[in-house]
Amino acid sequence: MTEREGTGTRERLIAAAADLIAASPGEDFSLREVCDAVGVKMPTLYHFFGSKQGLIDAVVERGFDLYLSEKSAMESSGDPIQDLRAGWDAHVTFGLAHPGFYTLMYGKVRPGYSPAAQSRPSRILGELTARAAEQGRLAVDPRQAAAHVLSTNIGVTLRQIILAEADPALSASVREGVISAITGGGAGSPHDAVGAVVEQAAAHPEVLGASETRLLIEWLRRLREGAPGRDRDDAAASPAGPAAE
Repeated sequence: MTEREGTGTRERLIAAAADLIAASPGEDFSLREVCDAVGVKMPTLYHFFGSKQGLIDAVVERGFDLYLSEKSAMESSGDPIQDLRAGWDAHVTFGLAHPGFYTLMYGKVRPGYSPAAQSRPSRILGELTARAAEQGRLAVDPRQAAAHVLSTNIGVTLRQIILAEADPALSASVREGVISAITGGGAGSPHDAVGAVVEQAAAHPEVLGASETRLLIEWLRRLREGAPGRDRDDAAASPAGPAAE
């Protein structure tokens, strides 16, 4: 078998496993069925993947490739919080469209184990929360903010997959609750009141227009940083301040 033929066989085995998983989301699949679909013997499958888990890991990698290719097609709004909203919705949409992939990517839990491919979307999420922190938009550490978003996003998506029913109202409600929690919106202080206006503007850029919304957010951010009772030392010490990672 040439190297090119080997690569083609490996790809066909992954595709066959992915098809079986897509046909019966959440259910186990047979390696024999995978081999029969491709027309190879079991030793060939073990040659490429070593074990059933090796094949599953390759299918998970394929799922993340598909997920990230869809996300990369999205245009950034230029606002990290708005991009968190868009990313949340894209995550749910992908899960509902590809429940077989999704349940392998996020639904199969082994204590102490996280697929290496999970780090790629997590890195993108972390970059968004870091940008939000740099703009003074977060009330928590950016890493904690990313963890809040990802864990609830997965939970909402898995719930809809389990029920086999989309629930956009639930998803939007939980999404906005998480955004409010990580940005500190609605807590009642003057500082938080300014932050709430910032996030309200960011959530509805169509009202003022994208450029005007970005300008308003920058003005409000400066106002918040210069508000009485928030001196430079406080700002630097805050996880949402300029010194945040």
